[in-house]
Amino acid sequence: MSELLARHRAVMPNWLALNYHDPIEIVSGKGNRVIDADGKSYLDFFAGILTNMIGYDVPEVRAAVERQLATGVVHTSTVYLLRGQVELAEKIARVSGIPDAKVFFTNSGTEANETALLLATYARKSDQVLAMRQSYHGRSFGAISVTSNRSWKNNSLSPLNVHFLHGADRHLVQFEGLSDADYIKACVDDLRHVLATSVSDDVAALIAEPVQGVGGFTMAPDGLFAAYKEVLDEQGILFISDEVQTGWGRTGSSFFGIGNHGVTPDMITFAKGLGNGFAVGGVVARGDLMDAPHAVGLSTFGGNPISMAAANATLDYVLDHDLQANAARTGEIIISGLKAAAERLSVVKGVRGKGLMFAVELETPAQAGRFMELTKRAGLLAGKGGLYGTAIRMAPPLTLTVEEATEGLGIIVTALETIDAEAAAQ
Repeated sequence: MSELLARHRAVMPNWLALNYHDPIEIVSGKGNRVIDADGKSYLDFFAGILTNMIGYDVPEVRAAVERQLATGVVHTSTVYLLRGQVELAEKIARVSGIPDAKVFFTNSGTEANETALLLATYARKSDQVLAMRQSYHGRSFGAISVTSNRSWKNNSLSPLNVHFLHGADRHLVQFEGLSDADYIKACVDDLRHVLATSVSDDVAALIAEPVQGVGGFTMAPDGLFAAYKEVLDEQGILFISDEVQTGWGRTGSSFFGIGNHGVTPDMITFAKGLGNGFAVGGVVARGDLMDAPHAVGLSTFGGNPISMAAANATLDYVLDHDLQANAARTGEIIISGLKAAAERLSVVKGVRGKGLMFAVELETPAQAGRFMELTKRAGLLAGKGGLYGTAIRMAPPLTLTVEEATEGLGIIVTALETIDAEAAAQ
């Protein structure tokens, strides 16, 4: 493995992040487990950054991809009719809840958010956009401009005029001790103040993650975005829900994360889990917004036949097996267990999450790094995040069993107990 790591560092950029002091190469997977090049097995609680949504080697997905491969047609581009693309768009339009919805497919969440921002700024004839503090929306020029996390921003240059809102930052001293209702009121007052002081007329849109991914699975209290939307609607400002990580039932309590707020957005962006590892992203939006741009457009690789075969099979699997309910059931086992353990562990500063999207906040980045190494050694893969690098974020496949949830919880708690004992001994 050291030889492969040396080759990686010689030809890949230094800023390309690798987990673990000794990074692993995953060579096979089955169900919700993977095996590395040394033959070690891991229960996967990070799922390729929330992408292997229904696990590994799923017969239904493999069969769908193999059927498409057997036709000899891997690619045609969107200048030809693509049956799988139309079928998937019909399903997504239906489950989105957006009236008269239309869908455009891309290769990634970054591209999806770029498309949504283009549609919003075109419709509103404005470059002014609202976004949330601590947010992350991708690595491209436009997506970085609506990202509010210094660790992920390379420069201050931006094609957009962006203003950032409160909503996922209850740790700040001015919000300590506030109830959900009072915090929502404070955030709405701040939104009105931003609109009165920091922008001119015709703000294009608010883009927001219902649960912030890179932000460490921080989230606004349920109802905040409904309160925000009341204000936005007064001025015709559009609302984009970035569901790249929260979509397809992952939160357990709604099929799209924004459903927890009782809101139907104007646009939803999606990617990651929909293809269960195959590259797919996109936007589902009101038909009038999607149809509005006057210039010709296409997507060379977006919605290609292979990805569409995988995505159709994945979405059908999620719906047919009611994986949203499974996320609620298994997520509750883990989150309640973590909260119980946190009461006796001083290094744990918070536990948060919905369904199979949960995080543990530790005191220091070093402790987060220590957690990663301990759980790797014990046979569990996790992820890091948070504004200050102190959050452990985990999002197992939606097919996680009760037994696997219990097993994973045990590994996590044992690692936290070790870190707590080490901190007490210092």
